[in-house]
Amino acid sequence: MALFTHRSALPAAVSARLDLARGDQVISSAEITGGWAIATRLALYTTSPDGAMKRRPWADVDRASLDPETATITVVWVDGRIQELKLRENDTKRPAFARSLRERVQSSIVHTETVPIRGGGEVRVALRRDETGALFSQVTGKGRVDLADPAVAALVDAAEARVRGAAGLPL
Repeated sequence: MALFTHRSALPAAVSARLDLARGDQVISSAEITGGWAIATRLALYTTSPDGAMKRRPWADVDRASLDPETATITVVWVDGRIQELKLRENDTKRPAFARSLRERVQSSIVHTETVPIRGGGEVRVALRRDETGALFSQVTGKGRVDLADPAVAALVDAAEARVRGAAGLPL
């Protein structure tokens, strides 16, 4: 967890809609085009122009990056979808939000193994921590990955067994 937190002043209407679980707290927030992005201890919240609030746990984030030139954070979700969070241009605290986002994603990752797949794809097997602290394995693919191919399935199964075994988890 970050030693220093940055909390942009959330509008009262946004704060009122934040339904934080017991023990959760806001770490950092940033104004984005059409709403807000809020990093809490357990999840990433985003609001949309219509005021809707969406919550995604950190273990749902595959990776995220900040493009400082465009002030855009690109979030890649484990299901392959991509979400762009365009930060307010004049917010000097945006690196703090991006740093908080990175720290929270990294805190959910315990161990990873990447397996190259013939044909140019790759699979990443990660041991991740959910919101309660329980460990689980997560498999994500990039490029061409055909799990119906027995050779590919065997590679993925072996990698998952190694990752889970490293933490003493059953397969």
